[in-house]
Amino acid sequence: MYVCICNAIRETDLRAEARRCGDDAEAIYISLGRPPQCRQCLEDATEILNEERTAKKLPVCALN
Repeated sequence: MYVCICNAIRETDLRAEARRCGDDAEAIYISLGRPPQCRQCLEDATEILNEERTAKKLPVCALN
């Protein structure tokens, strides 16, 4: 499933990057080489990142 249509970021890509680093959604988009554009997906992306962090016992990011 695509989380970000503007940047064609898939949920699997987002989850993999969340496991690799502990950044927030914006920073992860940038690390994937695709900075946020319309920003409508960031809340959903943050929820996915928090799910991964909870599963791996990593720090949870707060919603901006």
